[in-house]
Amino acid sequence: MKFKLSAINCTVAISLALAVCAEAQNYFVFVSNERSGDVSVIDGATDAVVATFKVGKRPRGIHATPDGQRVFVTLSGSPRMAPGVDESRAPADKTADGLGVIDPVARKLIDRWHVGSDPEQFAISKDGRFAIIANEDDASASIVDLGSAQSHGKIKVSEEPEGVGVNPTNGEVYVTCEEKGEVFVIDPDQQRVIAKIDTGGRPRSVVFLPDGSRAYVACENGGYVAVIDARSHKLLTKIQLPTGSLPMGTAVSKDGKELYVSTGRGNTVAIIDTEKKEVATTVPVGNRAWGIAFAPSGSKLYTANGASNDVSVVDLKSRKELARIKAGDGPWGIAIVNAAK
Repeated sequence: MKFKLSAINCTVAISLALAVCAEAQNYFVFVSNERSGDVSVIDGATDAVVATFKVGKRPRGIHATPDGQRVFVTLSGSPRMAPGVDESRAPADKTADGLGVIDPVARKLIDRWHVGSDPEQFAISKDGRFAIIANEDDASASIVDLGSAQSHGKIKVSEEPEGVGVNPTNGEVYVTCEEKGEVFVIDPDQQRVIAKIDTGGRPRSVVFLPDGSRAYVACENGGYVAVIDARSHKLLTKIQLPTGSLPMGTAVSKDGKELYVSTGRGNTVAIIDTEKKEVATTVPVGNRAWGIAFAPSGSKLYTANGASNDVSVVDLKSRKELARIKAGDGPWGIAIVNAAK
């Protein structure tokens, strides 16, 4: 009898494990391609492109809602230019600015909301109701209701706002501003700036530990990650990355023990031990790695490689690149949609 019960328990355990594994693999990777104006869709089970569809000019920041029912992508009619270039040489098409609304099941653009000015990155609020959008040419952050598409206000920051992150515990919003090397802390309910942190180094993106105690800001020109006490809003330290690194995208593991940073033209992902505050190792990926995101299981990481026009798949256990998947022209951002939801 004991043998039979053990066999049954073992069978049940294996079945549950297989079910969890199948669920973890049931997801899709949405990649915004800035230069070709489209979005590539990768099946997470096969790591193969299963769809590509047009969305508009310069799609960059891309995120799925918590329930996976919609994917949003920022669109911009401002031409791609290096910092400091005279904008009058290439006037912007402001009618192209907005937030694209994607049906992830139909894999098509279903709407475009004319919100923001030259929107770049954005984040979804802690309650999932709002998008907070960095308006790159307007030195501001807009708050948009994702249910009604209505504006809920605009907060002034400093020049060239880019990265946006939401503290998972208290909902405070961090906005990185490239030109002056500043991070603005916003209370989204009161719609006001409550702190400003000087990081220097052209800050690009920001991510938080799961408990909301620390924020990590990738500073491209400085080649470092700024570590911020997210409770006191004070800069704690700077973690220097290997020579040649231009830190861009950031992601933190579910347990908060590791920080992953794409290094732009450094063509790697740097893995940082958050407790030791030092780089543990780097993993070579495609050229000019920018946006990064985890598979739902946390076992794989995807990077959008803007110069090599592909997406790297990194196995986090072995610390190795598993594959490169051809995408559109200029992959920029990555959003994961769990199809099981």
